[in-house]
Amino acid sequence: MKSVEQYRNQKVLVLGLAKSGMNAARLLHKLGAFVTVNDKKDFDENPDAQELLNDGIKVITGGHPLSLLDEDFKVVVKNPGIPYTNPIVAGAIEKNIPVITEVELASQILEGELIGVTGTNGKTTTTTLITAMLNQRTAAGKAYVAGNIGVPASAVAQKATADDTMVTELSSFMLCGIKTLHPHIAVITNIYSTHLDYHGSRENYIKAKMRITMNQTPDDYFVINWDSDEWQNLAKQSPAQVVPFSRQAKTKAGAYEVDGKLYFQDEYIMAAKNIKIPGDHNVENALAAIVVAKLQGVATAGIVQVLKTFSGVRHRTQYVETYEGRQFYNDSKATNLVSTEMALRGFDQPVVLLAGGLDRGNTFEKLAPALKDHVKTLIVFGETAQKVADAGKLAGIDDIEFTENCETAVPLAWQQSQPGDIIMLSPACASWDQYPNFEVRGDRYIKAIEKLTGKAEEN
Repeated sequence: MKSVEQYRNQKVLVLGLAKSGMNAARLLHKLGAFVTVNDKKDFDENPDAQELLNDGIKVITGGHPLSLLDEDFKVVVKNPGIPYTNPIVAGAIEKNIPVITEVELASQILEGELIGVTGTNGKTTTTTLITAMLNQRTAAGKAYVAGNIGVPASAVAQKATADDTMVTELSSFMLCGIKTLHPHIAVITNIYSTHLDYHGSRENYIKAKMRITMNQTPDDYFVINWDSDEWQNLAKQSPAQVVPFSRQAKTKAGAYEVDGKLYFQDEYIMAAKNIKIPGDHNVENALAAIVVAKLQGVATAGIVQVLKTFSGVRHRTQYVETYEGRQFYNDSKATNLVSTEMALRGFDQPVVLLAGGLDRGNTFEKLAPALKDHVKTLIVFGETAQKVADAGKLAGIDDIEFTENCETAVPLAWQQSQPGDIIMLSPACASWDQYPNFEVRGDRYIKAIEKLTGKAEEN
């Protein structure tokens, strides 16, 4: 960890707790700052706040009082999920107080190399693949995952040495708050329209994503999907060396697929069919990871070993189990149409699809072609149940069932399936109408499967 003096004896406000806020507060306290933590949850129901108070950190809970800004804060470190329209955040910006996120703070103390991964879909899988590939090297330090993947970057940055690499998943929410974050390698997996309720427009969302490369130099690398004219044009904005990847073989300057075979420049890597995790979208994720691995000196044998054995990330087209000929998959992380479409296109077998969730005002007609090609039975739930069902009708699906939630959907899916079918939760929606997050939704789905198969009774 770098020795950083800029926060010593300075007042810093940490806005919002959860993992990132807890770790930011502790790190700033360690760096000698006078830390104030503000969280909207009441103190009596806030074990994180209670813990920080016991550590000697000032805590204000139960709301976000504007009077906080009367104090002379040097910087505000906000939870990524708190929007910039929040009165405290807007007030800090008006007073020219820098507003950053925990990952920016982590980058300031990191001794080792930083690799940043963003994009609408595929961030977590690509981040995990890159980390696994880098750890195939024998003559280098350790690679750690961090960031939006669920591991606070500030915790990783404190333990990483100068020889280590922090592979950091960066959401658009995190990227809005960066000032100096400088990845040696920045990756954009793809960009589709999502989180428009937070960013206000697709243009603002794209600008947030492109902040990943804004502090790079010609000595750095910008790795981007080349399968869209829009994404190719975005690459021109980067000051770094652009190294593309393409599943459609639109370029051979980086990693690409031709006739089911993966290459890096002129070097054959492996057959796409031998990637353990299914789906064309995972071929894209693999190509992005191959570029980074090659730039970092990973041998081809190490890359192939990872891609042949990596079984996926929890809640992301995660294989759960096979029971009486039916394969169960958990894709709870699919919170938008594109994610669900990609998941469906990864299977040749008939799919019993469980979908629905928070209504963000989206329509689902664009999902109809994938539903038509892959789904035999559609089971819908949540606020968007009727909208998803309407897309199913448009796709010509005869068997559409309504149910309460993803848990009650499991026995219903079983009744409507037969050996050889895929049963998959891939909601195409956020979870917040019924569950705290997509992880809880996926875990409840898995528990319902265990109950169906009898495993829950054994545990």
